[in-house]
Amino acid sequence: MDLWQAIVLGLVEGLTEFLPVSSTGHLLVAQRLMGIEADAAANAYAIAIQGGAIAAVLVLYRHRIVQLVRGLLGRDPAGLALALALLVAFIPAAIAGLAFDDLIEGYLFGPMPVAAAWAVGGVLMLAVSSRLQPGGTTLTHVPLRAALIIGVCQCAALWPGVSRSLATILGGIAVGLSLAGAVEFSFLLGLITLGAATAYKGLDSGAIMLEAYGPGVLLTGFLAAWVSAMASVAWMVAWLQHRRPAVFGWWRIAAAAVVVALVMTGRL
Repeated sequence: MDLWQAIVLGLVEGLTEFLPVSSTGHLLVAQRLMGIEADAAANAYAIAIQGGAIAAVLVLYRHRIVQLVRGLLGRDPAGLALALALLVAFIPAAIAGLAFDDLIEGYLFGPMPVAAAWAVGGVLMLAVSSRLQPGGTTLTHVPLRAALIIGVCQCAALWPGVSRSLATILGGIAVGLSLAGAVEFSFLLGLITLGAATAYKGLDSGAIMLEAYGPGVLLTGFLAAWVSAMASVAWMVAWLQHRRPAVFGWWRIAAAAVVVALVMTGRL
C-alpha cells in the first residue's frame, strides 16, 4: 500500500465512521477501487485506522469522558450510570462479533452485500427522517434496559454497509432518546466498540498488517482518519441541530446505485 492510498483510506474512515453511512462499506469499496487485495492485512488495516476516529471523539467529547472516568471512580453518580449503560450496550455486539467474525468476513465483505445494506438502510432512514425533530436535549439518563436494546440494534452493523451509527441512533430514538441524545450515545458507544474491535484485530492480525504495510502507512492512515473525523463529527452535530437526517438516506441510496453500476460494468 502506498502512502497516498493510506491517506485516502484514512480520510474515508474518518469522514464516514460516525455518520450513519457505514465506514466499513466505504472502506471496502475504496480498497477495491484502488486495487488493494481483500486479505487479512487489508481487513486489519481498515479496523486499525479506526483508532484515528476514536481519538477524534476523545478530543471532541473530552468533558463527557471526564464525567465517565469520575463516575467509574465513584465521584459522579450520573457518570457511573452512563458508563454502566454504555457497557451494557456494548455486550451484545461483542458476543456476536466474536461468534460470527469469520462468517461475516467470509460472506458479507463484498460489494453487493454492502450495496444491499446501503440501499435498505437508506430507505429506512428516509422513512423515519420526517418523524425526527432536529436538535433535542443532550444525553441524560439511559436505563439499562434501553441500553441493552440499543446494543442489540448495534449487532445489525456487523453486516458491512448497515452502519453502526445508523443502527445505534435509530435504536436510541426507538427507546425514547432525542435525536441529539441518541447521536451522543452512539458516539460514546463507538469509543468502546471501535476500541475493542481495534484491539482485537491488532492482536489477531496486527503482525500480518505491519509486515505487509509497515508502521509508516499505518501512522499515515491514523492521522488522516483523526483529522477528517474531527471535521466530520463537528459537522454532523451542527447539521442535526437544525436539519433532519434525510441527507444520509439519499447518500446511502446513491452509494448503493454507484456500487451496483460498477459491479455490473466489471469495474469493481
